Amino acid sequence: MAEYAEGDLVKVVKDGREYNGIVMPSRSDKIVLKLKSGYNVGLSLDGADVTLAERSQQPPKPARKTHPRNPGLPNISILSTGGTIASRVDYRTGAVSSQFTADDILDAIPELTDMANFNGHVLSMIFSEDMDAPVWQNLARACHEEIRNGADGIIVTHGTDTLSYTAAALSFMVRSPVPIVLVGAQRSSDRPSSDNAMNMICAAAVATSDIAGVTVVMHGETSDDFCYVHRGTKVRKLHTSMRTAFQSVNVPPIARVDYATRNITPITGYPKRGEQELALMDKMETKCALVKFYPGMSPEIIDYYREKGYRGIVLEGTGLGHVSTAWISTLKKAIDAGMAVVMTSQCINGRICDRVYSTGIDLLNAGVIEGEDMLPETVLVKLMWALGRAKDADELKDIMHKDYAGEIHWRSTL
Repeated sequence: MAEYAEGDLVKVVKDGREYNGIVMPSRSDKIVLKLKSGYNVGLSLDGADVTLAERSQQPPKPARKTHPRNPGLPNISILSTGGTIASRVDYRTGAVSSQFTADDILDAIPELTDMANFNGHVLSMIFSEDMDAPVWQNLARACHEEIRNGADGIIVTHGTDTLSYTAAALSFMVRSPVPIVLVGAQRSSDRPSSDNAMNMICAAAVATSDIAGVTVVMHGETSDDFCYVHRGTKVRKLHTSMRTAFQSVNVPPIARVDYATRNITPITGYPKRGEQELALMDKMETKCALVKFYPGMSPEIIDYYREKGYRGIVLEGTGLGHVSTAWISTLKKAIDAGMAVVMTSQCINGRICDRVYSTGIDLLNAGVIEGEDMLPETVLVKLMWALGRAKDADELKDIMHKDYAGEIHWRSTL
């Protein structure tokens, strides 16, 4: 058996079948290969014949093309934060890593250059799990600066796993007279089923449209026909890997974008380009947490956060918004000590109503704030933003119950 290392190109013969690929991080008794197709295969080394084909080497990066500016096209800024849409194969390990810049995206998707003039800025190159409030604030400030300098629209490339948190954060921090479109991809560009080109082209169509404010543009169905435009405070990733993972919750999508024609068909109302003045409100309180209740769960977790100085807790309660009756006294103690507690539901659809059962009434009497029909992740971000603005508990409650970015709908129809 040949000696090999991560990133080497090898041939493996196993049970009469031949596999050729790049060696990825593997256990000592197995080998994982990145195949030419872009997919991975894991094989037991027991009975396998491994032949080294080529030692690892980073291929030279192709020369970047020049993208001439067209004075007749709108000016769009691409702010790159990383994620699968800005990823390719790392030839050292065979794994997918965030390495693309905005210019690389234009090189990979030349159709974009016919739609607008693009200015690219790399703000970060991280996977979305590494996002936090300071990154959101930096991104909000960058969006504000680009718009102030004349950008007709913004595209933010982002990893999908926490994209909805960032979309909500931007929705509260930036009042935008132009489109701010967040876009991601479920599958990297090296895979034959990649959705990055279609999602980016549809995102560019929205960025040059009259749909102002923060939206998320992602695949609308399993085929490559159209993307949906989702409100930034009402969208959630509902599947781990499907290209149609993103769906609007409690409301329909704003619009759909036909991939072939780039035509946008409105579905619901939306803020129009130029309707609101540009504003930046980027103060956030980071000491907030999201806690999911489960049967038999001890309320000691609330004591922990209170003792650690946390200023806000979002609870994912059951059904209409409940936790065990054993929690009520602990929650009241935390609220009396100055902690804000907002109730949401573990259910995907529907709204909070703590006036139906006695437990809910007790929670309201303890000072728990109802989260209406907002998504838990949206409530968490909004609470962080509200605590950065409110002067006292009454003002905080008013902010949480006011609709700022389409996060609350007072009539549930879905």
